[in-house]
Amino acid sequence: MDFLTIEKKWNEKWQKDNLYKFDDKNLDKKYYLLEMFSYPSGASLHLGHWWNFGLSDSFGRFKRLQGYNVFHPMGFDAFGLPAENYALKTGIHPEDSTKKNIEIMERQFREMGGTFNWDYELITCNPDYYKWTQWVFIQLFKRGLAYQKEAVVNFCPKCNTIIANEQVVNGHCERCESEILHKNMKQWFFKITDYAEELLTGLDKIDWPEKTKTLQRNWIGKSVGAEVDFYTETGEKLTVFTSRADTLYGVSFLVIAPENKLVQKLIKDEQRMAVEEYIQQAAKKDEIERTSTTSPKTGVFTGSYVINPLTNEKVPVFVADYVIATYATGIVMGVAAHDERDYDFAKKYDLMIKRVVKGTSDELPFCDYGTLCNSAEFDGLSSEEAKTKIVEKLEKIGKGRFKTNYRLRDWSVARQRYWGCPIPIIHCEHCGAVPVPEKDLPVKLPHIFDWKPEGEGPLGKCEEFMNTICPVCGKPARREADTMDTFVDSSFYQLRYPASQHIDDKIFDKETENKMLPVDCYVGGVEHATGHLLYSRFITKFLRDIGCLDFDEPFKRLVHQGMILGNDGKKMSKRNGAKTADDYIAEFGSDALRLHMMFSLKYIDGGIWSDDNVKHMKAFMERVERICTKWAKLEGEATPNTKAEKDLEFALHKAIKDVAESFEEFSFNVAVARYMELVNAMYKYDTVQEKNVALCKDVMRKLLVLMAPATPHFSEEMWEQIGEKYSVHNQKYPTFDGSKIVLDKIEIAVQVNSKIVARIEVENNLPNEEVLKIVKLNDKVSGLIEGKSIVKEVVVPNRIVNLIVK
Repeated sequence: MDFLTIEKKWNEKWQKDNLYKFDDKNLDKKYYLLEMFSYPSGASLHLGHWWNFGLSDSFGRFKRLQGYNVFHPMGFDAFGLPAENYALKTGIHPEDSTKKNIEIMERQFREMGGTFNWDYELITCNPDYYKWTQWVFIQLFKRGLAYQKEAVVNFCPKCNTIIANEQVVNGHCERCESEILHKNMKQWFFKITDYAEELLTGLDKIDWPEKTKTLQRNWIGKSVGAEVDFYTETGEKLTVFTSRADTLYGVSFLVIAPENKLVQKLIKDEQRMAVEEYIQQAAKKDEIERTSTTSPKTGVFTGSYVINPLTNEKVPVFVADYVIATYATGIVMGVAAHDERDYDFAKKYDLMIKRVVKGTSDELPFCDYGTLCNSAEFDGLSSEEAKTKIVEKLEKIGKGRFKTNYRLRDWSVARQRYWGCPIPIIHCEHCGAVPVPEKDLPVKLPHIFDWKPEGEGPLGKCEEFMNTICPVCGKPARREADTMDTFVDSSFYQLRYPASQHIDDKIFDKETENKMLPVDCYVGGVEHATGHLLYSRFITKFLRDIGCLDFDEPFKRLVHQGMILGNDGKKMSKRNGAKTADDYIAEFGSDALRLHMMFSLKYIDGGIWSDDNVKHMKAFMERVERICTKWAKLEGEATPNTKAEKDLEFALHKAIKDVAESFEEFSFNVAVARYMELVNAMYKYDTVQEKNVALCKDVMRKLLVLMAPATPHFSEEMWEQIGEKYSVHNQKYPTFDGSKIVLDKIEIAVQVNSKIVARIEVENNLPNEEVLKIVKLNDKVSGLIEGKSIVKEVVVPNRIVNLIVK
């Protein structure tokens, strides 16, 4: 079979017939399947694209066979750093390079034979899409959830822009590997923290991998405790958050983050040089390095003291980089006797260590709950009781309060880059920051030639773009020069897809959204757990709150695909000589590549790529072709049931059952193994002289339907060749008969002294006593046990018999 020719033939016919068209009038049994859409930041699809989209496409085909009306849209996450960095690398304007790359990737996705609904295609750099990105920004702004403030940010000096926390790896930019700097810059933020509790509790009702839920729970980081006010001798207030108010009588020191604005007020002249030098060194470290439990804890004394509000003791104040300015108050109390980190810090700087909680151990630090001591009137109380009583006392004296904190920080959404969605804000000297009127959306990104990043938004150099009129007072004003984080574009795209074909006067139709969403199955990488996946949940909840939706979670089920690695264990790329998907398709065809990917690695785990067996998948399909071609020509009547027929029926119905279960779990390797077992059973039955022709043809047809999701072009071609009506992809998934997968006889292993000596056939579910009788009469076994005593008989039903003799 000429696989390349038949793939071209069927791709053209499917597109012409619109075979996979989604029926938007029949939503009763819709199934919304979506993969995280691609960055068009390369000139072609790589194997990672195939791994993600090709195999999830097979899952969508399987759901279609089950009778679902599958909605499987496709689009491109076209704005942002990946596309702009590609443009910088090639010297081509990002608008031109992005459009060219999308054209190439669209062709390759079509050649894949995917079921993608191209009528609903979204491209985030198109004005008809980013109009709605700007609309979402304005809705947030109107409700006080989009705001501007000075903040410490991760700044990449080579990319010349702010980057997100998840884009920092060991203190370096994920993309260019430059050392990250920390800067105070005026930035736009979305107030995701207002949704912290709901983002946390909502995780309990969605079908996501537990590891992803745990990552989000830890990122949100809920902590219930209290705020406590300490004052310096000059009256400066330092507020700390603690979840262990029961240890307040044992405070040894306070630690303040290097970026905290109060630091400058606390530094005494004799300590200024040491503190300033420490702050400079801390600015070179990323947050992960600073907060790592394995990093040595360092600090420097400011020269200032505060007064413990309960003991009136003087407490020294240190600057230390393990405290983060944006978490809670950016100030932490150190209780050396009851925290390992604080204990090490106190030992290092020779600070007071005072025990205030007794427990099961006399050793310090004692970090568990216990009974209070050295704590005035609270002595003898349990830690739990004392946490409440001590905060109640602080409230009475005006120096504390109960407080719940979250580690989650507001989302920094401004980028000092050109290739992004313009922020729809106008800055007026008289009116302040004013949103662009919705009737004037989209604010179009101008095609400028001086677009390379220089640390400030390149749009600021385009006077034609920047100069405008304030929509409130009518006086001259300036537009915002920064663009939006590309995560804003992708935070609602799953909601826009159903509306993309026919709605342009509103973001989407509420009634349709409520029927179409949440997405039934979302497929993508775990690396987006605390970025895109969290932001999408936030924006969905916000849109619900303003009356656009009746649901609050974007994705019902989440499946993570593993990563394909090269022989060196690193991510595959063209830079390390990896072949492209086109290379394999040209040699073996897309079905062989897809089938190999399904069989060679576990989809959820990924692993090291090897192309040794791609040719074997092609050979397997040729083997299927031979047996189906032969059986299609068979003629004759059915014959009485024989053991050979029962064996073939067993293989068929086991395949039907196991393939369905495997696809549901994305365990595609198991499904392909069942294809192979069924084909082996067909060849074995083919040796029978008098065949049950009706059974042969039934098995042949069902095999091709089972294989259709994995080998769409090949199965379609064989379906036509055996004389069946177009199309195999319009068939119903076969049902299995449970009675057919119960064998009359099974093979069991026989061991003597735990060593296998024979394999014998016995009736299925035969009582243990009868099995033992048959085993002992077996020629290979009887000779080994003759004249010896059997001290133990172990029977694992339908599997193993082990005789222990001496």
